[in-house]
Formats: sequence, structure tokens, C-alpha cells
Amino acid sequence: MDILEKLKDDNLYYGQFGQQWLSNSDIYTLLNDPLNFRLAKEETKAMLEGRYFHTAILEPEKLSDFIISDASSRNSKAYKELAAEHGKMLLLNKEKEEIDKAILTLKENIDLALEIYNHTNKYEVPGVKEIMGLDWKGKADIICEDKIIDLKTTSDINKFRSSAYRYNYDSQAYIYQQIFNKPLHFYVIDKSSLRVGIFVPSDEFLSSGENKVEHAVNIYNKFFSKKAKWDIKQHIHYETL
Repeated sequence: MDILEKLKDDNLYYGQFGQQWLSNSDIYTLLNDPLNFRLAKEETKAMLEGRYFHTAILEPEKLSDFIISDASSRNSKAYKELAAEHGKMLLLNKEKEEIDKAILTLKENIDLALEIYNHTNKYEVPGVKEIMGLDWKGKADIICEDKIIDLKTTSDINKFRSSAYRYNYDSQAYIYQQIFNKPLHFYVIDKSSLRVGIFVPSDEFLSSGENKVEHAVNIYNKFFSKKAKWDIKQHIHYETL
């Protein structure tokens, strides 16, 4: 089995095998929390909701993997017992219903649905490439003939532009366009208002992403590469105010 076939498996992609490559998820840690680079992290509510959203749209046959709790909150006894039984955070039914509304809205938008479910599309496509001297990986939500579609949810679509910089979607766009050699567009739905939008990266946005990748590469090479000569405890954050 070749590398890309192996990376189709999420257990390999996100597990030890996949750590042969850097990914956009490493950007935040390298730039903001390098002391915890590559340390295990617990799944957050936002991550769980995002994973359910993507699975429901792109791989609905895998929805049975999600355990849904009917509890009113995660502080309830019923939730804690069920979560302990499965050893992980669970999605609350009220959260599932909110996401399902967003998914239905997306599917009912004719223009977006025609693009997302075009018969020529490929879904959950892994790719690897050397960028700035290091090996990187990415897994595209949807590969179309002319672009990459990346699906996002937001709590306020009017603030998505600023959120895109804060959550490093700029570095994601840069990395994915390098790996897949296609422009990346963000298809976004507001979970609250159910408004949908398409956000196309500008040259400025991609340049910001490239700068973040370059900065992350410098930190990785200095503290974590096989040739690194510095201990991460010697890292100092510099910033001009």
C-alpha cells in the first residue's frame, strides 16, 4: 500500500504514521505553544462538532461512529456515565440537531449542493509535498476539477474573515494550494443564522499564510528537527507592539 492510500485512513493520517509530515494543525502549536508541540491533546467540543459536520456531508456512512447523548448538559450524571463508558467526549443531541440544521441548509442551497456533490469530485483526498525544505501533508475535503472546496462552520459569518486569520486558514490555504496545485475556496455556513458564504483567498491572505509557514518552519528546524541544536525550553516569543 502506498503512502497516499495509507493516509486515507484517519487512524494512520492522525496517528504516528502521519507524524512523518507536518500539517496545518501544527502551525498553531509551533507559533503559539511550541512547548506542547506534538503532545497529545484532548478533543474539544468545537473539534467534535466539526468532525460530525464533515462526516455527515462527506462520509455519511461513518455517522454510526458518533455516540449521541440525550443529556441536557455535560454536567449531568447521565452524560458523565455514558462518556466514561466510551472514554471520550460525546455530542449532545441538541448540538447534533443544530449541526443537522446547518447541513440541511447547505444541501438545500442548489448552487452549493451542485458543486459539493458534483459527480467528478473526489472526497477526503490526502496529499503530501515538500514545502520550504520540510515534508507536509494535507487532506482536502473536496477536490473539484478547478479548485479545492474546504467546508467550514462559523458562529458569525460576518466575522469569518478575521476568524480565518486567527484560526490559520490562511496557512491552510497556502499549504493546500502547494500540495494539490489548485486554488482553495472556503464554503462556510453560519450555525446561528444559517447564512452560507463562499470565501476566496486573496493574494494578501495567501501571503500571510506563507509567512506563517515560514515562521513555523524556522521554529521547527531550530528546536525539533533531527539537526536541531536548541532545547525548546530556550524558546522566546518576540513581537513588535
